[in-house]
Amino acid sequence: MPENDNLSDVMLLISDIKHKKVLSSLDIALKTEELLEKLISQGQWRSAKELMTLVKTRIKLIRDELPQESTATNIMRHILKVIREEYESAAKKKGDDQSLHQLVTAHPDDLPDYSDSVTTLKTSLLDHFTEYRIELESSAENIAAQASEHIHMDEIILTVGKSNIVEKFLKSAAKDREFTVMVVEAAPCYSGHMLVSNLLKSKIKAKLIPDAAVFAMMSKVNKVIIGTHTVLADGGLRTASGIHTVALAAKHYSVPVMVLSHMYKFTPLYVGSQYHEALNVCASPAEVLPFSFGKCLNFVQVYNPIFDYVPPELVTLFISHQGGNAPSYVYRLLSELYHQDDYDV
Repeated sequence: MPENDNLSDVMLLISDIKHKKVLSSLDIALKTEELLEKLISQGQWRSAKELMTLVKTRIKLIRDELPQESTATNIMRHILKVIREEYESAAKKKGDDQSLHQLVTAHPDDLPDYSDSVTTLKTSLLDHFTEYRIELESSAENIAAQASEHIHMDEIILTVGKSNIVEKFLKSAAKDREFTVMVVEAAPCYSGHMLVSNLLKSKIKAKLIPDAAVFAMMSKVNKVIIGTHTVLADGGLRTASGIHTVALAAKHYSVPVMVLSHMYKFTPLYVGSQYHEALNVCASPAEVLPFSFGKCLNFVQVYNPIFDYVPPELVTLFISHQGGNAPSYVYRLLSELYHQDDYDV
């Protein structure tokens, strides 16, 4: 750990996430952006290399304390790429520009080690943070603005539980067309009830269905639209428990599955990655089998998983603020978001 590195901010963020003071992925992303902006403006670093070491320290800490939470580490990985790009851009302005032949034939020892001091680095990074924060805050609106391209008149849309981005997407589409939404109630948390209530208040036709009725109703559905917790490197999803079953039913009836996702949910990790041991965190079994059931609890084991893994072959399209992309294109999006050297920090 670097000397004089104050980790109180990142420990507070970890505590807030653990104690549910920061719930939504957008709030986590914005809190992480604030943390990094403060680190860059007030932190004790003199070169890009030192700054990158400070950021990597925070990635490792969050990864160890919150292995199931990828949003904060994704934001930090992206900033590592920005630091590299701003450093290299400043180096070129100093007259260190190289030809394409020199870059291709360069020996690894000749590549930049980011240890030189660049006086304009802090200013350029803070300018980037201003733009990046606007991008984070407007991401949901930009995704919702594409709703009319994907939802058409008199269609039947199926979604699972309550997702803020899905709710905005549906409300945006409802401004100029009518359609029906079937909402799976998503037991045992039953968040689908709240989404149905919100949609009905917005004059959108919505029907609540139990999880057990998904396969029976899928033949009537035109498309499935869901949110996700994480988009993995292979194009698969770590998403709410129960969605894998919905995706399998959609595959059986050839119903397209569309996933709405912010770019900061895309992670370079795989389902079998070294640091992905917490893919399937379990909540309290009391939600499934209450303590009031008495003595029968002594004879059963109840698991209440929070997440499902949905393989990429069950996903039709990802919709982000940059538009729609197939699961096979995720590798390209990751290369634009993160530097390859930062995939496994």
